[in-house]
Amino acid sequence: MQKIAVFPGSFDPITRGHVDIVLRALPLFDLIYIAIGENSQKKTLFSLEQRTNWIQLLFSENHKVKVVSFQGLTATYCKSIGANYLIRGIRNASDFDYEKTISQINHTLVHDLETIFLIARPELSHISSTIVRELILGKADLKAFVPDEITISL
Repeated sequence: MQKIAVFPGSFDPITRGHVDIVLRALPLFDLIYIAIGENSQKKTLFSLEQRTNWIQLLFSENHKVKVVSFQGLTATYCKSIGANYLIRGIRNASDFDYEKTISQINHTLVHDLETIFLIARPELSHISSTIVRELILGKADLKAFVPDEITISL
């Protein structure tokens, strides 16, 4: 049985922290779906197409990474593709408290869905897409926050 994982998020935009989580998770799984959640209630800075293109560019050399988008509940999506693992990055205690609750709900919905938490590296733990969007709007230097391939296209 293949070990299939889903790394869900809005990735608006994908950050160095996101990339690090995927790279660290790769040895653990046969296939990782980077799943861009489409939420009509959430206002994004970048289009789904742009976010998808960036992620595909970043992982184009890795056959174990697939980039997809989905609507609805993450647990339901995981079940639909046969994924038994969710990958979540944890930056701080607040993230842990929130993600623990979501993990328990997901497990109630899909009993064989396990959430794997990866702790952010200290040098990346301050980065969030929310902060990066503010920096983009403020025209700040983004080198430390997003991959070079994305910085070039901003």
